[in-house]
Amino acid sequence: MKRTIFGKTGLSVSPIAFGGIPIMRLSTPEAVKIVKEALDLGINFIDTATGYADSQVKIGEAIRGLPRKDLVLATKSMANDKKTILEHIDNSLKQMKTDYIDIYQLHNVSSKEKFDAIFAKDGAFEGLMLAVKQGKIRFPGFSAHVMEFAVKMIKTDKFFSVQIPYNFIDKQAEEEVLPLAKKMNLGIIAMKPLGGGLLDDANLCFKFLFKDDGIVPDPGIEKPGQMKEIVDIFNKAEKLTKADLAEMEKIKKETSKSWCHRCDYCQPCPQGIGISTVLLVKSFIKRMNAEKAVAMVSEVVKKVESCTECGECIKRCPYSLDIPNLLKENRLVWKEYVKKNS
Repeated sequence: MKRTIFGKTGLSVSPIAFGGIPIMRLSTPEAVKIVKEALDLGINFIDTATGYADSQVKIGEAIRGLPRKDLVLATKSMANDKKTILEHIDNSLKQMKTDYIDIYQLHNVSSKEKFDAIFAKDGAFEGLMLAVKQGKIRFPGFSAHVMEFAVKMIKTDKFFSVQIPYNFIDKQAEEEVLPLAKKMNLGIIAMKPLGGGLLDDANLCFKFLFKDDGIVPDPGIEKPGQMKEIVDIFNKAEKLTKADLAEMEKIKKETSKSWCHRCDYCQPCPQGIGISTVLLVKSFIKRMNAEKAVAMVSEVVKKVESCTECGECIKRCPYSLDIPNLLKENRLVWKEYVKKNS
C-alpha cells in the first residue's frame, strides 16, 4: 500500500490507520485476527489509548514477532501529571510488547484546566520529554475535541502530531486547525471518520477524507472485511461527485437537529450536566464495550435528572440544538442500553 510521510516525524505511514477502540468488545483471538487482517492489507499505523480497556494488550498480541521497524505505533494517555504518564508509558510498552512507542499523545486536551495541568511543573509534558530522552517514545503528540485548544496546543510548537475529529459533518477543523497544522508540518490523524459510528456510508466518508493526502483517518475496526472496504475505497481513488456532495448535504440536514459537534460552547451548565457526553451516548454505545461505556457515561447521564430546562445551553449552542429535549432523548436511549446489558 502506498505510504505517506507523517509530517515532521518523517515516519512512513499507511494513508489509513487502525483505530483501537472497538476491539475492546472482541475476544483476544477475534481482535488479533482483525488487527492482522489490517496489517495484511498494508496498514502499518496503529492508534489506540491507555483508556481503551485491553486494546493495547490485544494489539501487542497481534504484532508479536513482527519486525518492529515495519510498524508505527501510537497511543494516548489522559494523565495530567508526570508520574502518572510515565507509569502509563511503561504500561503501554509492556502491553504492546515493544521497546518504544512511535507517537505518544496527550489525550483530549480540550479545556484550560487540562492545558494548564499538563504544562505545570511535574506535569504530563515533562513526563513525555523524559520518556523521549529515555528512548521510550519517539515523538510527542496530542488529541483534542475542542478546536480552540487544538490551535493552542499546535502554537506551543512542542508537538509532532495532532488528532482531531474530522468528517463531512464535523468540519470545524478546516477553519484554523488543519491549515495551521499543515503550515507547521504536523502529522494529522482524523478521528471519528465515520462520526463516531453515527455515519453509515463508508464510501462517502472516506472519499471525503481521501481528497486530502495530508490527513490520516483512523477508523475503528471490529469486523472482518471492514478495513478491506476502506482500503478498496482508497485504491479506487474516486473523486467526490455532484451526487456525492448532494447526498452529504442531505445527511447533514437530516442530522442538523441532533448532531453534537462537541464544541462545548454550551458549557458551563448551571446544573453541572456534561452535555456533550450525554448527547454522544449513541456513539459510546456503538464504539465501546458495555463495561467501559457504563463506567464512563452512567454518572454523567444521571445528572440529566437535574436539568431545569433553563435554556442557557440553547442560547450558547452555535448549531441551535434543542439541548434539553436531546438530553431527555439520550437519557432514555441510555437507560434502555443499561437495562439490556445489566
